[in-house]
Amino acid sequence: MSIDVRRATVDDLGIVAPLFDQYRMFYDQPSEVAAAHDFIEQRLRADESVILLATSNGTAAGFTQLYPMFSSVRLARMWILNDLFVAPEARRLGVASALLDAAENFGREAGAQRLELETMHDNSTAQALYRDAGWASFDDTLRFRIDLKKA
Repeated sequence: MSIDVRRATVDDLGIVAPLFDQYRMFYDQPSEVAAAHDFIEQRLRADESVILLATSNGTAAGFTQLYPMFSSVRLARMWILNDLFVAPEARRLGVASALLDAAENFGREAGAQRLELETMHDNSTAQALYRDAGWASFDDTLRFRIDLKKA
């Protein structure tokens, strides 16, 4: 199986939005294809994220979405690999690894100091994938958050 990964554009919304909707459903969100389409369109049009789209034999196989971040202390740009999704029919075929490789290449070419991601404590499959791809966990900070918009 041949896997091609390229940077998505607004012309790819019809392909990316359904994958993004499936990704959200994986995290127990309701299916909202139109809202997913609008969200992705806004990110791409405003150049607020980079989406790398994987295809196999012309069929959408998965995507990853990266958001820019900056470190004042390091005086450097970083990217957060926020979303990674592989279509169920394309799993265990190397799509996730190809997306991680493409993200790493993108980060290097963009002059970023590093990429970061987070995953759930119980997602051992993803953790194994990340470790196999050379990612390392780090515990030098304690993350906090405050919800600004209550549901």
